[in-house]
Amino acid sequence: MSSSASDTKTISLESYGIVSDKVRYQLSADELHEITIEKGMGREADSGALAVNTGEFTGRSPQDRFIVKDAITEDKVWWGPVNIPFEPEAFDRLYDKVVAYLGGRELFVRDCFACADPNYRMGIRVINEYPWSNLFAYNMFIRPTERELEGFDAEWTVINAPGFHANPEVDGTRQHNFAILNFTRKIALIGGTGYTGEIKKGIFSALNFILPVFENTLPMHCSANVGENGETAIFFGLSGTGKTTLSTDPNRELIGDDEHGWTAENTVFNFEGGCYAKVINLSAENEPEIYGAIRKGAILENVILDTKGAVDFADTTITQNTRVSYPLYHIENRREPSIGQNPKHIFFLTADAFGVLPPISRLTPSQAAYHFISGYTAKVAGTEAGVDEPVPSFSACFGAPFMPLHPTVYAEMLSRKMKEAGTNVWLVNTGWTGGPYGVGTRMKLQYTRAMIHAALSGQLGLYTYDTYHIHSVFGVAQPRECPGVPTRVLSPRATWNNDEAYYKTAFKLSNAFRENFKKFEANASEEIRRGGPQRYAF
Repeated sequence: MSSSASDTKTISLESYGIVSDKVRYQLSADELHEITIEKGMGREADSGALAVNTGEFTGRSPQDRFIVKDAITEDKVWWGPVNIPFEPEAFDRLYDKVVAYLGGRELFVRDCFACADPNYRMGIRVINEYPWSNLFAYNMFIRPTERELEGFDAEWTVINAPGFHANPEVDGTRQHNFAILNFTRKIALIGGTGYTGEIKKGIFSALNFILPVFENTLPMHCSANVGENGETAIFFGLSGTGKTTLSTDPNRELIGDDEHGWTAENTVFNFEGGCYAKVINLSAENEPEIYGAIRKGAILENVILDTKGAVDFADTTITQNTRVSYPLYHIENRREPSIGQNPKHIFFLTADAFGVLPPISRLTPSQAAYHFISGYTAKVAGTEAGVDEPVPSFSACFGAPFMPLHPTVYAEMLSRKMKEAGTNVWLVNTGWTGGPYGVGTRMKLQYTRAMIHAALSGQLGLYTYDTYHIHSVFGVAQPRECPGVPTRVLSPRATWNNDEAYYKTAFKLSNAFRENFKKFEANASEEIRRGGPQRYAF
């Protein structure tokens, strides 16, 4: 171990049941970087970033995410395949096994915050088995000052033990890995997986329960930025739809790329202190800000390096979910503190592999609530075994795996806040045009950027029949003209050159929307139900 690390202070973890005299507390990013390399757990890329392999798991495992069912959660959580109940007694037994496993080991502990707004700030202690996991926590949570560390009060604790494997028959898990939230003990317990995203998503899930129930604040799986006019834009979208790419704009200050809260005071604040971006096919030309953020202090996950440390961003040998985490200060054009005012535009991003949704359309409040609950994108051929044509994929609120409450709770909060703030809502298709996947082509990034800039600047004009066309299947309003975008591109039907094939595919997708929405209908208001597409039987 480097001498600098050996001189750093330690901390007792006995209050957690962990006995070890090798606890490294609040190490710097450089120290954690060097320790990881010295232990043979990572390599340094030619950019200076640390490259690690997360092992068996290169992404989250939603079927292994649990919430302890207790007096706090029993009547509030939307139990089911997304929020799987776990017995308190089983949690206590598993917790004892994990802390016994960690006893005597070298551990890395970090005190940090979630929530940039001091009125909602939460103290978090992260206990990691691996040094690079602790570096991830340094990057992704908000870093306290030395003064803030004095008398630090950790409200929640994350215990992260990738090397511990549960015994499903004894421990009540599905398999050897698990991520469990306990709201009574305020612990996120993670084991059996090295995928770092479980660390941040555990706290995000906790806030998704706490903020709406106790703080009248809407938690959002979104990115956000702010323009020179002080107006905030919010970008919702599932993985691969362009959420991080489109919000990282050289002409606007980045608030954050993934997790935010919208307060009763009509402000938007970042939960995090960093960004966690996909890097598949990353290039300096298309995404210069993200590319430039990959330097010393950043962590590359599951990428392929050559012998000289150069990254092949197109190589998916390990996974398509290659990632980088970096602190927000790696982005030059960022908002400090990470708080925005006056949220005036919301963009729902979807990669429609059917190629039938308009590249941009304006939504009514009822349509916005409907599409928010639906959370649509599409899987394309080749991404999973057995997928040989586009498959609709729905994730409520664009983040179902992290939403403990019923989706209509979040949708109704969003709808109310939109009306109060006079927010414009846009549905943006970053997927296919001119036909479905395999026939058409992916929407050009330059066109999507032009459409978003036009929406933000008011260039898409007032909502009238002269300036907008109402889509005959989905009922959304698509602009007839947009600066920097060929008029033909704005009409998905026109790009197909085959009306019959287009409408057959469009109604196929609309039926998928309606079928997916059936599980929400009983809890959805009449206004939300009116926001859906037309029905067609064939």
